[in-house]
Amino acid sequence: MKGVVEERAVELGVYIIENNATVRATAKKFHISKSTVHKDVACRLRTLDPHLYGQVRGVLEVNKAQRHIRGGLATREKYQQER
Repeated sequence: MKGVVEERAVELGVYIIENNATVRATAKKFHISKSTVHKDVACRLRTLDPHLYGQVRGVLEVNKAQRHIRGGLATREKYQQER
């Protein structure tokens, strides 16, 4: 059972890098919780594959820096649809 978790962590990391995906989008794609994705890529991946972990952190840092913009656009779209 332990091997499954490690494989999932690597698979999630590869998906995030290839798709520039957010934690939320990754969780939706793999049908798991956001906290599971975060735990896998932030904790488990660090010890399993440090190079992959560094790449994933880079993508997630960019996503974190841009999230206030995406949130504003989503709010704007919501209120434009209500008109």
